[in-house]
Amino acid sequence: MFKVTNESIEKHRTEALVVGLYEENKELQTIYQQLNDKLNGELDELVQSGDISNHNNSVSKVHTFSLIEAKRIYFIGLGKRDERTVHTVRKAFGKVFKQLSQDRIGQASIQLDSVITGEGQADYVEAIAESMAMAPHQLQTYHTERDEKSIELTNINYLTEQSAGVVEAANTGYALGNGANIARHLVNLPGNLLTASDLATFAENIAAKHNIEIEVFDQAKIEEYGMGALLAVNQGSEEPPRFIVMKYQGKEKWEDPVAFVGKGITFDTGGYSLKPKDGIIGMKMDMGGAASVIGAMDAIGHIKPNENVMALIPATDNMISHTAYKPDDVIVSMSGKTIEVRNTDAEGRLAMADAVTYARQNGAVKIVDVATLTGGVVVALGDQVTGAMTNNDDWLNEIKHASQQVDEPVWQLPYLDVYQKQVRKSHIADLNNSPGRKAHAVMAGCFVGAFAEDTPWVHLDIAGTAMADSEHDLGPKGPTGVMARTLAKAMMNVK
Repeated sequence: MFKVTNESIEKHRTEALVVGLYEENKELQTIYQQLNDKLNGELDELVQSGDISNHNNSVSKVHTFSLIEAKRIYFIGLGKRDERTVHTVRKAFGKVFKQLSQDRIGQASIQLDSVITGEGQADYVEAIAESMAMAPHQLQTYHTERDEKSIELTNINYLTEQSAGVVEAANTGYALGNGANIARHLVNLPGNLLTASDLATFAENIAAKHNIEIEVFDQAKIEEYGMGALLAVNQGSEEPPRFIVMKYQGKEKWEDPVAFVGKGITFDTGGYSLKPKDGIIGMKMDMGGAASVIGAMDAIGHIKPNENVMALIPATDNMISHTAYKPDDVIVSMSGKTIEVRNTDAEGRLAMADAVTYARQNGAVKIVDVATLTGGVVVALGDQVTGAMTNNDDWLNEIKHASQQVDEPVWQLPYLDVYQKQVRKSHIADLNNSPGRKAHAVMAGCFVGAFAEDTPWVHLDIAGTAMADSEHDLGPKGPTGVMARTLAKAMMNVK
């Protein structure tokens, strides 16, 4: 998929040559000058006329008329060199990869030295490969007639004088981006085509691909483990629940695993606390946390970090029937803690409570959960930043560092005792699952945190960031696959 060569640009044969162009004196950009000379000064004319732009995120296409071996040159505007970051380059290349896909070009060459040379080059290559996977990604639809206007970009040749580590970095970046795409695909599937059983089958296929150990608990085994909170959510459904356990072993021995917990509510009606007609649309995305965890495990399977990782997914839908759980019910969780149900639409935290308990009881030294948990976090932070909570600042800092590396920002919400006490207020049980609307996102996180107890734990509420309202530089409108890359990157950072 990825190759590296130091072949000269005028002799390199390719259908599309991608060249970075900065907002600075073009005479100082050697590669631009080489191309301009070979094209008889025509590039200068195109720059002056505005047909070639060096402004950030611009893409300009030039036909070479056989004056060099490349058929076309795609100039990608990178803005001011001193303002360049990995993130600006990732987004800029997202735009050019979309254009290449729309132009039905499956193979291209990147003049890497026009983008960056020297220290840090591998980080930029990784980011470029992430955007190669993510930006042109197309979501599956079910139209009987589809006009395929674009194709998948499958091969990239990097032209550079410094080849060390380039292919490895590109493979890593592509694995991260493809992990996000897997999460996008799962979130995009309609609820009737992605039941808990279907989700488990998908996870089994990912595990088989990478030789990752997996066990899927059926309803009988879930009952055997006493996962009363997950079972309560499932009570109203005709679809049986599943509890998915994936184990990636990156160390010599299976010990001290990090646990990823992903909310796997494949469709959420709200139960008897029924969602309104406008609010129920789109609730196929309520398994976005599970999707991100599975996507992260696929990336980890490719990258093979030196860490033991346990992925846990409580999977069910939340439906209404004569058997469904109700407000005022009292249920017994796997931990033994009893829970007063005040809101059946606060179901994700119930299912995750049992998964977090399973993680603790099975040796997890750190836990991170990912969930489309609350509308409250959308009100607080919008759709660009993920809400985070923790009982351990060091563990949160590891997750935040990884999120910064892949440009999936998080913002810490308070995990204070005054809030923790409110989820423990019930006249009839140990906990209540919905203290009210005030500090809604915080209350939900505090409820999950009660089951983490003293194990280092980070909670990531992706209700706002799991979906994009419009097309963007790194993908289409719809599921974003957010946090799949962050989770995998966090495991890569372990030394």
